[in-house]
Amino acid sequence: MSLRAAVLGHPIGHSKSPALHLAAYAKLGADIGYTAIDVTEESLPAFMESLRAEPGWRGLSVTMPLKKAMVREVDEVRGVAQVLGVINTVVFESVGESGRRVGYNTDVAGIVNALRNAGAVEAPAAVVLGGGGTAAAAVAALQELGARSVAVYVRDTGRAAEARAAASGLGMEIAVRPISEAVAALAGADVVISTLPPRAADGMAAELEVLGTTTGGVLLDVAYDPWPSRIAAVWEGLGGTVVAGLEMLLYQAVEQVRYFTGRDDAASAEVIDVMCDAVGAPRRVY
Repeated sequence: MSLRAAVLGHPIGHSKSPALHLAAYAKLGADIGYTAIDVTEESLPAFMESLRAEPGWRGLSVTMPLKKAMVREVDEVRGVAQVLGVINTVVFESVGESGRRVGYNTDVAGIVNALRNAGAVEAPAAVVLGGGGTAAAAVAALQELGARSVAVYVRDTGRAAEARAAASGLGMEIAVRPISEAVAALAGADVVISTLPPRAADGMAAELEVLGTTTGGVLLDVAYDPWPSRIAAVWEGLGGTVVAGLEMLLYQAVEQVRYFTGRDDAASAEVIDVMCDAVGAPRRVY
């Protein structure tokens, strides 16, 4: 029986996940189809219930705005997702109507591997822009890189609950500050992770450009359309290293493919290379 997987979100037409996953499955010879399905937060419970009558589901990738809501739709949450309260991956542990649904968060691995591939230092002085679900994953990723504290900059310091909860659960120090103060902190950071929506950091980029302070840090901008973002272009112009959100997407998808296929060779160089080719990302240098 051919197995099924999909990415869920709203809107979802722009998603590069089908290209990444299908390239990996073809390379691995895995008989898994993968599509993009538009699902809103309101329609998620009914959609998940409908899958019980559809055999062959192996897994789901979960994107905005469903990462928190999906926690209520699974039978178990494992790994760092238990602390974050945010999942982006659902694995059906047995095929068919009685399949147990297990939630994971592969965004953390995606961020860690994207930053390491770009040469980010261990135990970095770190800044996160934004305080939502992806920021929570960023906090966990920074701890895995050895950071003991993180500064999180948000528009409303009273609305960084997900980032605060992640830091608290991980035993990590966090300072939540208004985003108006972020520019002064950026150049001195070893790692900056922007979880802001596309173009939301344009004003900050303009301030950074006027400031003109050189940097040797790494900026990961999780937005990848349009690319380069304005803040990425300015950062690179000031001497920093830039990592596109596409890199994070790639590496979190590698982990999802490993879960959906049950094969450790899903993370092999050969599989990662065909996934890079599928989305126009440069092949890795090993």
